[in-house]
Amino acid sequence: MATDSKLKLYLQLIRFDKPIGTLLLLWPTLCALWLAAEGMPEPKLLAIFLLGTFLTRSAGCIVNDLADRHVDGAVQRTSNRPLVIGTVSEKEALTLFIVLMLLAFALVLFTNALTIQLSLVAVILASSYPFMKRYTHLPQVVLGAAFSWGIPMAFAAQTGALPPALWLLYCANLLWTVAYDTEYAMVDRDDDILIGVKSSAILFGRHDRLIVGLLQVLTLCTLWLTGQQFGLGWPYHGALLVIAGLFCYQQYLIRERHTPACFKAFLHNNWVGLALFAGVALHYAI
Repeated sequence: MATDSKLKLYLQLIRFDKPIGTLLLLWPTLCALWLAAEGMPEPKLLAIFLLGTFLTRSAGCIVNDLADRHVDGAVQRTSNRPLVIGTVSEKEALTLFIVLMLLAFALVLFTNALTIQLSLVAVILASSYPFMKRYTHLPQVVLGAAFSWGIPMAFAAQTGALPPALWLLYCANLLWTVAYDTEYAMVDRDDDILIGVKSSAILFGRHDRLIVGLLQVLTLCTLWLTGQQFGLGWPYHGALLVIAGLFCYQQYLIRERHTPACFKAFLHNNWVGLALFAGVALHYAI
């Protein structure tokens, strides 16, 4: 019984019951795999990146909680996290983080030298993001860099090279990440101000909706350029129209800046990622 209880706490620590982070990391990575392979990727690589995405996101949650363990108690949304209430010790969390990262690295060893080298950058990005909110009002940019790093890794694993066009998809995903994580930061803005934590939502202030909208427009423009570079056809461009509609709905949700609506807008980005992947996959399937 005690073992089962501890396992539940570990699953809570890695947000196993809240897969949105894994999904937002997964969709652009899958897009990159399909683009690199010009269709269905190698089954082995697909399995590696599916499991690797889950492991790295889980490890990222632990780093985030370790970094914020002294301030999460002052934020209503995070006040019941295991490290805050002491149901998981710092030593246990750090041990679990190391285990997850070792497992993720073991997966990368089944790829190639370039992908292994890129994975080291991924570790740096994922580990540094939680601490950026103490030094900059744009930690979301670092998160975007981390959440987009699966894109060059996917191309490296599939093709052994980094074609210049992939960086358009990388930039599009970075812009999109800053947009949706600003919606997320709008949820905690009042608490963050009180505890002295920085975020894009605080920096943008009353211009938050406008800047999120501009980021969404830039995301769509960069995704269109991505489609041009990779020669993607009507399924992809149809997906961009769907994404434009989803972005409009998010703007509607955050219009009054109500906390539940902002959080709903953030969660809604799962559909944006799904639409993007569907557009890429259908282009090669039809």
